[in-house]
Amino acid sequence: MSTTPSSIPPPVPTTAPDPVTTPVPPPAPAATPVPSPAAGPSATAAADGPGGASVPGPGALLADGAAARPVRLIHNEATTEIPVHLLFRDDPVPAPVPLRPAVVGRRLGTGEHPRLRRPAAPPPRPAATVAPGPAEHPARVLPGAAGVAAGICGAAGCAVTSWWAGVLPTPVVSASGLSAFAGAGLGPAQWAAYAAAGALGLFGFGGLARGRTGRAWVLGLFGRYRGTVRRTGLLWVNPLLLRRRVDVRLRHWRGGPVPAADGDGVALRVVTLVVWRVRDTARAVLGVDDHEAYLGECVEAALARVPVDPPGAARGTADAVGEALTRLVAADAAAVGLEVFSVRPVRVEYAPEVAAVMHRRRIAELDAARRARALSSVVDSVEDTVTRLTVRGLVELDDYERKALVKDLTVALCAGRAEPGT
Repeated sequence: MSTTPSSIPPPVPTTAPDPVTTPVPPPAPAATPVPSPAAGPSATAAADGPGGASVPGPGALLADGAAARPVRLIHNEATTEIPVHLLFRDDPVPAPVPLRPAVVGRRLGTGEHPRLRRPAAPPPRPAATVAPGPAEHPARVLPGAAGVAAGICGAAGCAVTSWWAGVLPTPVVSASGLSAFAGAGLGPAQWAAYAAAGALGLFGFGGLARGRTGRAWVLGLFGRYRGTVRRTGLLWVNPLLLRRRVDVRLRHWRGGPVPAADGDGVALRVVTLVVWRVRDTARAVLGVDDHEAYLGECVEAALARVPVDPPGAARGTADAVGEALTRLVAADAAAVGLEVFSVRPVRVEYAPEVAAVMHRRRIAELDAARRARALSSVVDSVEDTVTRLTVRGLVELDDYERKALVKDLTVALCAGRAEPGT
């Protein structure tokens, strides 16, 4: 028998009582509230209370006989207590509630404890090259005209003070056309004027300097760096400053034989040519005692790390060695303000303790090669002689006779080549 959808009666809606608005009749005072199966685990939890303790249920009487207000809470071992009426709010726009991180209770021994992960260690920072000494910055100087003017004013002040004191010679007074003046004599005022005019003249003429192309001055005052002068022409520099002249032009440095080694560890002596210049004068002068000696040490350190090809190597390998040396020396010398453009080995030779052994080995190789060429020539001559005699029918030789002939010819040709002048 088939049943059509139209014949099935519609489900009857079942309305559940509102847990908040529906009044619950109070039970008997002596009766213990028993949760019904339809109430679900919430009612059971409300009846037993947290941790199994009994709490007054809905409709229970307090000690004074008043009816207790029903408190409906949801209890769970993994959540906090949430009032039921908050789940059925009718507010159209709920007020913002500040949220806080919920603390969830976890049971011990169930594996529910959060795993504490250690924060990942930050990646190591690359080691930065610390440049010794202050960086270069321009010094404060004045044009040379200012120093000349100050010196002339000082000299003129001394002359006027001498005329004022009356110590100026008469011929000078008459030649200059000044009026005769008896003079006030050398008093404190005159000596003060002399001191001021003399100091002005000394500072004016003493601070004059001439700047040249390719030269720079590193200025210092009482051990403190005050700047670098790279300007050219007539300048005025404070005469109290200590001046150190530095050559900033492109320069070539060629040192003596430096110990090195090839790929097999054979000791060598290498002479290098370095093209460089001073880029930061402050660090080159104040960072090290002698920047040229420091450059030589950098070259020696680079040769200790890069294997050099022995004498007679190909040109391409020598260029590769030069590029590797340039990179290493430039990285080491940059900390003291030196700019290295190229480092090239111009002469490579064996060390004195190895040179004699290598010389004997070379002579032995040349002698072996000469003997091999001589033996090949003798064998070819004997073969040609025996072949011609046999092919042309001049002689008939059996195996024994052919071997004897080859032996005699070989001995004769070798003895002839061993004689001097052959």
